[in-house]
Amino acid sequence: MAGTSRHDREMAMSAKRQLSACSDPVERLRLQCLARGSAGIKGLGRTFKIMDDDNSRTLDMKEFLKGLNDYGVLIEKDEALKLFQQFDRDGSGLIDFDEFLITLRPPMSNARKEVIMQAFRKLDKTGDGLITIEDLKGVYNAKYHPKYQNGEWTEEQVFRKFLDSFDSPYDKDGKVTKEEFLNYYCGVSASIDSDVYFILMMKNAWKL
Repeated sequence: MAGTSRHDREMAMSAKRQLSACSDPVERLRLQCLARGSAGIKGLGRTFKIMDDDNSRTLDMKEFLKGLNDYGVLIEKDEALKLFQQFDRDGSGLIDFDEFLITLRPPMSNARKEVIMQAFRKLDKTGDGLITIEDLKGVYNAKYHPKYQNGEWTEEQVFRKFLDSFDSPYDKDGKVTKEEFLNYYCGVSASIDSDVYFILMMKNAWKL
């Protein structure tokens, strides 16, 4: 991926700095996720997904607290309660975790969202809403990867590693959904101030 590891480090450091001065619970949770790098918000989403046993895509207070705890988010119980109440808009005692993740994403301009979706559509050759190794074969050139060039990895391993960067560290299924792709790039986007630079980076990385 084009230059994301440097951005990741810068963003993680910047998020850690901002945390000490931040009091808004949503912003604090967002910063804690971003302090883990681009995949931070997506990783929290995966943790919640694993806990959602009945596939209702909602979480109650107990699941919410356990999810934050499992993911290693440092949060006081009363702060977590406040957070939960902020997301439980109808007072039902449940939160919709898709809505929760969307609120947690750093704000992004429409121009950025559009270029991210262009990249997703280009990668999703089969058009089934998932990026898999099959999709990558004609789009992503493994032959430039240093570990492929020195014979350490096969083409398949390069593809797998590439998909893993979008996948959650805890649940690598080799498939990347539109949401995961967006969540990943929301993280990358948070580390890049200029729209022009972000769009250029995406266009170069994906030859859009």
